Amino acid sequence: MINPIHLVSPALLKSPNTDKIMTMVIKTSLEHTNNFVLEFRGVTKRFPPNNLANDHITFGVKQGSIHVILGENGAGKSTLMNILYGLYQPDEGSILLQGKEVHITSPRRAIELGIGMVHQHFKLVETHTVLENIVLGLKHTPFTLPNRKLEEEIKNMSNAFRLPVDPQARIWQLSLGEQQRVEILKALYRGAKILILDEPTSVLTPREIEGLFSTLRSMKKEGKTCIFITHKLEEAVEIADTITVLRKGKVVGSFEPTKVTLRELAELVVGKSIELTAKKPRVSDFGETVLEVSDLWATGDRNILALQGVSFQVRAREIVGIAGISGNGQKELVEILSGLRYPKKGKIIVNGKEFTKIQPADLLQEGIAYIPEDRRLALVEQMNISENLVLRSFHRSPFAKGPWINWKKVKEKAVRLVKEYAINPQNIELPVGLLSGGNKQRVVLARELSRHPRLIIAAQPTVGLDIAGTAFIHQLLLENSSRGSGVLLVSSDLDEVMLLADTILVFFRGKIIGKKERPQQGWSEEDLAQVGLWMGGVKEETR
Repeated sequence: MINPIHLVSPALLKSPNTDKIMTMVIKTSLEHTNNFVLEFRGVTKRFPPNNLANDHITFGVKQGSIHVILGENGAGKSTLMNILYGLYQPDEGSILLQGKEVHITSPRRAIELGIGMVHQHFKLVETHTVLENIVLGLKHTPFTLPNRKLEEEIKNMSNAFRLPVDPQARIWQLSLGEQQRVEILKALYRGAKILILDEPTSVLTPREIEGLFSTLRSMKKEGKTCIFITHKLEEAVEIADTITVLRKGKVVGSFEPTKVTLRELAELVVGKSIELTAKKPRVSDFGETVLEVSDLWATGDRNILALQGVSFQVRAREIVGIAGISGNGQKELVEILSGLRYPKKGKIIVNGKEFTKIQPADLLQEGIAYIPEDRRLALVEQMNISENLVLRSFHRSPFAKGPWINWKKVKEKAVRLVKEYAINPQNIELPVGLLSGGNKQRVVLARELSRHPRLIIAAQPTVGLDIAGTAFIHQLLLENSSRGSGVLLVSSDLDEVMLLADTILVFFRGKIIGKKERPQQGWSEEDLAQVGLWMGGVKEETR
């Protein structure tokens, strides 16, 4: 009997007849097993005008397992899960639960069948409490809240699955990690036996990721099944019982994580050999100071001090990395530097000019590129690609022609940037909202970096991006730095900071708790350990 989840060797996948072989193997596998709680059989989804998002997807998911779906942005992962959750209807194919074909016509039907989904962008009402969000829309919800019985049920579930959260806290008061716990609790409270997590770690800190993985293992012990969508190789190998790779809407294969290397996985995801790490050149001399922050104090959304006397500088050709667990003042710092928040005290000097309160218009005037953590804040999703690419400069030459826009010049620039930054699809008339997350980020990068900025503020620039997209952005930051730009990189990914930064500043509770400069021989294990201690609030130097 063929193993129901067939393990295909990476060598076999390089055969010119790969698609035919895989179809035969998976079809035979499915015909010989009833071991799956969930099966996709030939699921196909097309979007106009000519986008085949899912191309005859066929694979199975075992009961009580963590099944990772790995693939690039735009590989069809989220589309497939939206079909499973009833948000889209397949054009062809079928879905089986416990061996029986089901028609999932809406999210309500999916919930009735025991399927829950936590979207990459959470679906919570920010002004409501945790309790209110969890029970919202349920038939047995009492007319008046709070309800002690409901609160007790939620607390018990929270403890059972290691999802600590205060039922009476309002969503806007919670960190992204805590909001994700609410989404998981909401799905479990509705009876989810199969839980879909779409890019669940893209907004989490390393500590929160550990907590999430602990929760998923607890759910697994309870017999629940998890479908975990990601583009991150290391976490796929760490958490998965089985990894299914999608590429360009097709299943490449399913693997046990112990039977495939990270490099093989990368090649399967991308379809070619790829350099997993950027090469950071050693910079012997930096240029003039492009950003100086002096004794900066600021409050956060809860009117609590978020920054306390922060001082640092960024020089031309220097990448300064801000490391630290999210929620230690990085968000407020970026908002101040991008004109979205005013400081209570302190000085900000850009290119030798003082800007105590930076205005958004100053970013363009002073040659500052801003890449926000949430790419949706940088785009107008109803507008097309070409319009978004000139969003900051449409009123200037060569795009402005008196009171009119010179659309010929706009399109010329858009066509050039779409090719240069590999934005896909290359239809400049396509609304940005229809692009994958990675391609939306490329639109932001193309618009901001094509102006050859003197200072780049990059906040979590690779969040939610696949291997190729992450490598592309790393290379762009390095190239702009080598051409003379100063870069302020804010990232909760310590590996990313260590990879790119010349200088590392560690934030803890609104203060810079430690600073390190890249040695000539590169970062050592001791440096990594020290930065990790600082991130946890430990000030002692490594011996």
